[in-house]
Amino acid sequence: GAEVLFSVDCTKLKDYFLPEKREFDCIYFNFPHCGRKAGVVKNRELLAQFFRGSAEVLTAEGEIHVALCNGQGGTPADQPRREWHNSWQIVAVAAGAGFILSNVHPFKADTIHGYKCTGYRGQDKSFCVEGALNHIFTRSMPLPYFKPMICEIELESRKVSFQVPEVLVDKINRGFLELNSNHPVRTIKEKLTAELSQAFPLQNIDYCLSLLHQGHLNGVCHSNIFWIILSPEETPSTEEMSNGLANAVLFSHVDFCRDTDKNGRVNVQEGCHISKQYYLRPSLLPYAQAIVQRGAFLPGTLHVLSGPVFRKCLITPYSMPVFHEMVFVCAVTRGTENSCIQMLVNNIKTSIHSLHQTVSGFKVNINLREATSFETTELNDFAAFESQLSKIQYFICMEIDTSGSCVGIIRTAHYELVSSELVVVFASLNLDLLAMLICGISDWRMLWTSDTRFLCQFPRGELRLFKSFSLYPPSYVHDVSFWVP
Repeated sequence: GAEVLFSVDCTKLKDYFLPEKREFDCIYFNFPHCGRKAGVVKNRELLAQFFRGSAEVLTAEGEIHVALCNGQGGTPADQPRREWHNSWQIVAVAAGAGFILSNVHPFKADTIHGYKCTGYRGQDKSFCVEGALNHIFTRSMPLPYFKPMICEIELESRKVSFQVPEVLVDKINRGFLELNSNHPVRTIKEKLTAELSQAFPLQNIDYCLSLLHQGHLNGVCHSNIFWIILSPEETPSTEEMSNGLANAVLFSHVDFCRDTDKNGRVNVQEGCHISKQYYLRPSLLPYAQAIVQRGAFLPGTLHVLSGPVFRKCLITPYSMPVFHEMVFVCAVTRGTENSCIQMLVNNIKTSIHSLHQTVSGFKVNINLREATSFETTELNDFAAFESQLSKIQYFICMEIDTSGSCVGIIRTAHYELVSSELVVVFASLNLDLLAMLICGISDWRMLWTSDTRFLCQFPRGELRLFKSFSLYPPSYVHDVSFWVP
């Protein structure tokens, strides 16, 4: 029942099939070879042209299966593994046509009905299939090109818009924490909240949080903040202009009408009229403090705030310019704050222990370390920024093997609430970092990928160990030398 075509050039597949027949789900190439004693370079060229030709006739979710003799592929799956220069470098060659290696498994000829390995053009000498590997390739995500993005929000009862910073274009308004989301960040938030609700009366107040923050953050360098210029959605009326209301929606940017000195302090240039300064929120702690000070707060209740926050930083696998922060706020009578902190930490530790053990099968150490015992060099960007933002009493550290990461902080503050002196306990967690450590994700950028293969690994409400869908990605190290006078 199959259609068989002969004399097909594997490097020009689209030339042999009509347009309506060019959508293949699978393309198999068992033991490609240029013939005779062709060297590795010629065989690499053959594979490169084959992958380019396949890209033109394969469906978006199709697969390419390439079987190679043991050692030819040049991947860690080969046993023994050849030196890189002496292999066919199949992963790098496929990457040139937009494919990633998604799976490797032994090639078992005896399981393929009717298959016979005959070698080159039917010669007596066949390919050695012992230890051979089948390499399965799928399409990679194309290199993204992001156009400038305008974000529209409601602020101070008016609609305003601003241009999203380039590094955040694909990370704004992603909705990972929304009710219909199955993102692991959302799942961790749900499970933590459910666990804490058994020990505390709990109230969620995410709805009142604005994407932009106004005012000054003590001790925070302005270079760590995404400053924003806001523009009105519509031209102000003459009456608004005469009342000076137009300035309410024309705000300053760090590069607009002002600059900063070497210490990060803002210098307003003479002649510039700046009404307000707005920036993308770098933390949810100021919102928690504002809610407490306004009195819209129930003592004894654990209030929960969560949402994405934005910080300029040096990007590393564990350091991110945007992540989801979860803040817990609870007011208790002075003198009982230590017991409240201990109870809160114990519940957080129990929840994280349970999540991590369910996913990976082994326990993880979670320690509460006093701020005074932490060296600055030990802090990740999350903890370092929070320590600038306010005085921190404790750091919550999650340790896997010998490495440790600060996933949260705890601080206390004194406020006069409802004519009685109460102590307010604040706890802040980095949900993205928790998701990475619990699910075994080695790079924060994977949490923000648009590749559907990521979310497909996480059914609604479940956490699993992440399985990379790009095996053995090629990496290149180059040395550069310079002559200087």
